[in-house]
Amino acid sequence: MTPAPPLRILHCFRSPVGGIFRHVRDLAEQHAKAGHEVGILCDSSTGGAYEDQLFETIMPYLSLGLTRMPIRRSLGPSDICATLRSYNEIKQLQPDILHGHGAKGGAFVRLVGSRLRVSRSRVARLYSPHGGSLHYDRNTLRGRTYFTIERTLERWTDSLVFVSDYERRTYCEKIGVPKAPWQLIHNGLREAEFEPVENAVNSVDFLYIGMMRDLKGPDVFIEALRRAEQLVGRPLRGVMVGDGDDQPRYQARIDMMGMGARLTMRPAMPAREAFALARTVVIPSRAESMPYIVLEAVAADKPVISTKVGGIPEILGENFEGFVAPGDVEEMATAMARTISEPGWLAGAMPDPVAFRTRFSATNMADRMMSLYRNCISTAAKQAQPRIASSLS
Repeated sequence: MTPAPPLRILHCFRSPVGGIFRHVRDLAEQHAKAGHEVGILCDSSTGGAYEDQLFETIMPYLSLGLTRMPIRRSLGPSDICATLRSYNEIKQLQPDILHGHGAKGGAFVRLVGSRLRVSRSRVARLYSPHGGSLHYDRNTLRGRTYFTIERTLERWTDSLVFVSDYERRTYCEKIGVPKAPWQLIHNGLREAEFEPVENAVNSVDFLYIGMMRDLKGPDVFIEALRRAEQLVGRPLRGVMVGDGDDQPRYQARIDMMGMGARLTMRPAMPAREAFALARTVVIPSRAESMPYIVLEAVAADKPVISTKVGGIPEILGENFEGFVAPGDVEEMATAMARTISEPGWLAGAMPDPVAFRTRFSATNMADRMMSLYRNCISTAAKQAQPRIASSLS
């Protein structure tokens, strides 16, 4: 049997931070190692020194290169220029696969890919929502606008790809049952990430790691740590790792509460480095899709306290004992205090490591994605044949 030819794959997304960027890096690395040509197109105005380092690590796998241009978060006239520039860049790369991540990336690949299809290209157009526009309220004007656009773009979509069943359900509730084909493919981790992370000699009690914005709950973490101290009757120590515009506000709150010596803030760093800083990881998010940080913490054998939001129950299990309600400081503090007073309680509640490793491996994720890519290309080729035959008759 003749081996399938390598593919030219271009990932498009707006902001090179957080879970989307991590997801794309994993796919790019896995597929490049398998012999495919991969490239990235994303925004040039977001990200910092940490993200620049991540780009350096992924560049050896990007044979189609890295293209960065200004892409605004909100809809606006600048999107017209960005779409036209994207079209010119993508047309030169001649991809087989256009995979858009997030609302802006998804819009670009479907608009540009559909224009290329008119020119007899057989490029396949895939879209992974990754939360994005799904976070909006359908009862608001902005929400209705975004959801109408999403519904319209479905007609130019070869496949939707959901990274969690929660994401799929939310899409159905807010946009509608997909009219385009879809597939559920969970995020996955590299083999090295399943090695346990040992606590540092001076490790603290609790770690918050993530963006410094209220959606992710750092304010809840701060208040809950103080309340947990009252519950256990002694000082506790914590560390907060991450960047964001709201960081000064959180630091001011820590200082006002007199906790500066016990709760420190550190800039963004690799997750496994951060895991060594504390004995328990706390995920106080008010909303999530399928957060990598929870996957990484479980794989690193770190006990986790988490809010029960988004796709997190698909990782930890619906009946996980370490779940708390989002935004509930008292419930979060109670769980934190219990980890202090009952050592080993939380570790015993974590998912089975063997089953977890099988379900959430990057190799499995990349293989399933590649199968989907090839199916989409095959379908696109079949759809193109009648058009070509018609044009020749």
